[in-house]
Amino acid sequence: MMKSADIAFLTVGQNELQAMAYTDPLTGLGNRNRMRDKVLQISAERASDPAPFTIGIVNLDSFKPINDLFGSTAGDEILCQVAHRLRACIPDGALVTRHDGDEFAFVLPLIFERASAEKFGQMIREVLSAPYDLGNRNVRLSASLGFSIYPFAGEDCEELLKSAETALYRSKRRGRGQITVYSREIAQEMKRATQLEQALRNAIISDAIDVHFQPIVSLSNNQVVGFEALARWNDPDLGFVSPGVFVPLAEERGFIDALSEALLRKAAEAALSWPRELFLSFNLSSAQLMDPGTSSSVLSILGRVGFDPHRLELEITETAVMSSADTAHRIIADLRAAGVRISLDDFGTGQSSLGRLRDFIFDKIKIDRAFVSRINSDRASEHIIKAILTMCEGLELEVVAEGIEDYAEAVKLRTLGCGMGQGYHFGRPADGIATLRFLHENYYDPTMAERVSA
Repeated sequence: MMKSADIAFLTVGQNELQAMAYTDPLTGLGNRNRMRDKVLQISAERASDPAPFTIGIVNLDSFKPINDLFGSTAGDEILCQVAHRLRACIPDGALVTRHDGDEFAFVLPLIFERASAEKFGQMIREVLSAPYDLGNRNVRLSASLGFSIYPFAGEDCEELLKSAETALYRSKRRGRGQITVYSREIAQEMKRATQLEQALRNAIISDAIDVHFQPIVSLSNNQVVGFEALARWNDPDLGFVSPGVFVPLAEERGFIDALSEALLRKAAEAALSWPRELFLSFNLSSAQLMDPGTSSSVLSILGRVGFDPHRLELEITETAVMSSADTAHRIIADLRAAGVRISLDDFGTGQSSLGRLRDFIFDKIKIDRAFVSRINSDRASEHIIKAILTMCEGLELEVVAEGIEDYAEAVKLRTLGCGMGQGYHFGRPADGIATLRFLHENYYDPTMAERVSA
């Protein structure tokens, strides 16, 4: 027969096990199990007179670099500080839980409609944006939020969580620190995004993404010196899809490498038919500059195609470089050692372009079209371009002006001393066959002239 002390011991043990099953061990907050129980409790209490309540999910933006830069201990410390802040500011009767990684959730019994959910989200966003103390340094983070309201967005915990996650995903797509409350319109938007993603995956597998080429010319004589490769996708069902849509989607969903590798292979194969003195310019994404395997992947593709690395120029943006500076340094160094040239694209639009020129070795910069388009109408733009050209001359950097639309812009830039230009004035992006036709009609081959005169 079991003694009372033994029964008490077992009871305590069971209670502890139950508590563990409902508690996040790092932060002490409840977990998903605790959240489900809370939703069931509210539903039972309101069974006779169902009233709305809200579920919310908050996710820290770009939390992974914290662990990468400062270590997992620092990351855990920040998560504990986040939990403390959230616990302190939720209203009476509400619940905050921690789910996976840097994701936290709320059950809010007294928030009944969209405006209140958005107001609560704004408060949480402000609370989480204050600096986090890591002893010898402070770290700032932003947070994105998604909300779903019972019963419109679901009638049980799983449905409500799924709807809140859909809203959160939309917030993430819109940028940092965004707030979204689930609606049927948002659900449709996300459904279309999922369809687009699947179509893009299939297009990559079937090699259906095309490459077009836009000429880059010497402004001194309007001769073509190279081409920039640009992705183009015309889906049988979706029609033309802008690269401004599908390239970020590929980055976001983690298959930008497959897309970029396919495009580089196609571009390099096409460029083999050009005169050897013409270069191929190709864009690298921010995700690729965070992947240590990028340099070997690029060089491997060039090797298989038989394309000279010295004819390749890779364009990177300042934003891409800033995402993971150390890794980007190594990638750029490896590529330049193999003969690949590196261009800094969209120069002047970032937050610290001059700092990038100091910290990285570039061969060329491309002046953003935002300055070029106003060169003849805005004195500030003209002076900025003058300053850029003077600086690049001192740094021995080549310069390309992007977005040249007319003759007057081309003349002005040539007068100011800009070496190269690109834009509709010189030619629109065209497929490989049309590019060969363009070269046949417009390209003057100096080596051919030398051979003829000899």
